[in-house]
Amino acid sequence: MSERFLAAITANPIDRAAAEAFVSTPQDGALVVFEGVVRDHDNGAAVNALDYEAHPQAEEFLAEVCREIAQESGLRVAAIHRVGALTIGDVALVAAVASPHRADAFAVCARLVDLIKERTPIWKRQHLAEGTTEWVGL
Repeated sequence: MSERFLAAITANPIDRAAAEAFVSTPQDGALVVFEGVVRDHDNGAAVNALDYEAHPQAEEFLAEVCREIAQESGLRVAAIHRVGALTIGDVALVAAVASPHRADAFAVCARLVDLIKERTPIWKRQHLAEGTTEWVGL
């Protein structure tokens, strides 16, 4: 964690309130929080559960993305990604940004999520309803 960003990878359920509290200041009129939630399908196949695995340095990659976004935008940002076994409806990622105005908060949060997916080495294995598994993001 630093003064302008929060980045964490955890095996525990994500504390959305902690991310919101970290980014929010009295000057902010907008708070945007993205939650990536485990869904019951992917590419036409039924999904029962997911396993997320992270590279040993994944938290460093996540922190670098958060640092970059905070520096570019001048806003406080937070991102927490969960690893381990998740079931349908579990939250896998929380990304939060607060700003004085909504347009900035929406744009910065979208960029944050896109860069996390692009640069953070976290992979998921889907457990399909048909009884097989498949890796996504390798």
